[in-house]
Amino acid sequence: MTGSMERHFEHQLDQLGAMVQRMGGLVEQAIGNAVRSLVERDDRIAAQVIRDDAQIDQLELEIDQFTMELMVRYQLAARDLRFVMTAMQITTDLERLADHAGNIAQRAIELNAEPPLKPLVDIPQMARRAQEMVRSALDAFVNRDAEAARAVIPLDDELDSRMEAVFRELLSYMLEDPRTTRRAIRLIFVAKEFERIGDEATNIAEEIVYSVEGKIIKHAWIGDEDEPRG
Repeated sequence: MTGSMERHFEHQLDQLGAMVQRMGGLVEQAIGNAVRSLVERDDRIAAQVIRDDAQIDQLELEIDQFTMELMVRYQLAARDLRFVMTAMQITTDLERLADHAGNIAQRAIELNAEPPLKPLVDIPQMARRAQEMVRSALDAFVNRDAEAARAVIPLDDELDSRMEAVFRELLSYMLEDPRTTRRAIRLIFVAKEFERIGDEATNIAEEIVYSVEGKIIKHAWIGDEDEPRG
C-alpha cells in the first residue's frame, strides 16, 4: 500500500473498532436496563430493552458489511485479517448478548405481574459482573490488548458460583412452598441468562487473544495430558 492508502486503511480499522465498541455499549446498556427492570419492577424499561434489540441487529449488519468491504478492498496482512475477522465474530457474540438481555426483560415483565418472591441480591451482582466482563473485553479488543483480554476470563468463575447459589436458594423456596415454583423458576432462568452472558464475554476475550497473538486458547488443555479436563 502507498502511504496515503495505508493511513486510510488504519483509519478504517479504527472506525471498525469504534463501531464494535458502540454496539458493545448498546449491549451493555441493555444488560443494565434488563436487570433494572427486574429490580425496580418496571415494565416500561423491560419493553424498551426488547424494542432496542432492533437497533443492535441493524448495527450488526452494518459492521458485517463494513468488514466485507475491507476484506475485498485490501490485501490484509495476517494480523489485520485476524482483527477484521474477530470483529465479525464479536458482533455475532454481541447480538447473542442482546438476545439474552431481551430474555431477561421478558422474564422481568412476567415476574412484575406477581408479588416479589424475595429481595434480589445475587442476580444484580451477577448483572454488574457480566457488564464489567463485556466492557473490559471490548476495551481489550479496541486496544488490541491480549493480556487485558486474558484478565476477563477468570471473572466468569464468580458468575458460575453465584448461579449455583441462586439455584440452591430458590430450590429451597420451591421445596418449602410449591406455590413459589413459577416465580422461582423464572428467577433461575434470569440467573442462567447472566451466566450465559459471562460465557459469551469469555468467548470474546478468547477471540481477542487469537486476534492479537494468533494463538488459540479456547480448550487449551486439549492435547496436554497434565491439564485437568473439568
